[in-house]
Amino acid sequence: MDSTPKRKRVTITDVARHAGVSTAAVSKVLRNAYGVSPAMRERVRAAMAELHYRPHAAARGMRGRTYTIGVLLDNIRNSFFADILEGIRDQLLDSEYTVLIGAAGFGADDQTRTIRSMVDRQMDGLILIAPGAPRSEVLTMAAVTPTVVIGHHDTAEVHDSVVDADGTGAGLTVDHLVSLGHRRIALVASPGTRASLWKRTPEIVLTRGYLEAMERHGLQEQAHVLQAAYSDDGGYKAGMQLLTGAEPPTAIMTGADVAALGVLRAADGLGLRVPEDLSLAGYNNTATAALAPVQLTSVDQAGHTMGATAAKMLIERVEGQRDRAMQTTMTPRLVVRRSTASPRTAGG
Repeated sequence: MDSTPKRKRVTITDVARHAGVSTAAVSKVLRNAYGVSPAMRERVRAAMAELHYRPHAAARGMRGRTYTIGVLLDNIRNSFFADILEGIRDQLLDSEYTVLIGAAGFGADDQTRTIRSMVDRQMDGLILIAPGAPRSEVLTMAAVTPTVVIGHHDTAEVHDSVVDADGTGAGLTVDHLVSLGHRRIALVASPGTRASLWKRTPEIVLTRGYLEAMERHGLQEQAHVLQAAYSDDGGYKAGMQLLTGAEPPTAIMTGADVAALGVLRAADGLGLRVPEDLSLAGYNNTATAALAPVQLTSVDQAGHTMGATAAKMLIERVEGQRDRAMQTTMTPRLVVRRSTASPRTAGG
């Protein structure tokens, strides 16, 4: 028989007594509530560490809080999502919240199933990155679970939004390429999910901004939008189609850096040099864009800030500090690198 005495579980009362504070103060620190001084937070956390106190997740769940945040994205290969996730993580780093990721794929049904699964598991809040699930489904879930939608420009009373001024970003890119002398400028944009019924997705706003910028420069007849998935394979197929056409563009801009890398692979396979034969611009300004072999001109939409802002807005909702919907818009900026230059081919 095991005669080892069982250690009594440390409670919030024990922590409060050890730290010389009230249980309410300990509770505030555990919830990462606003209004707690740094000194108080450090004092309580020191007491928890000394007593080896660990909050009981199941008990917290019975009290109505599980301290888990669900993040939905379509795939893990888009490095821009890594920037957003880092922002979310950094914002929640000193809190008790745990982030769980659902890589649901591009299908509307799969995304819907993942969102429902997160809600069924009583996650305290959801951050949905450019969801492809039907808007009606998102609105239904957001009515019962605090939710922040990243990317989509559609607003609603039941969820918060964090977006980029995608139309402005597209205009910055077109203006830059036109200033270099390009006229045949093509856009590769995601087709989105038709079943989603979102009216102002990032790709819709981006495409509108591109077309308006081309028209502003008197190049509406040269405008060419090709829809392709935001992936290396999607970019590669789009690049092959554009660059083997009768009048290939001298410049291609894409709605995501990952697609631009696919175009770069297609150009290389066709023996074309970037930027000598083709100027190439991406969107997101991911870490990959700055790598020496790539040096991709790209629109920076502050992915880390988007993620941190979404997490902050979500916790405000979860903890009842705000009940009115908000939309925060990031201001894009164009980061020019070596992948864009003046056209050198005849008729460019």
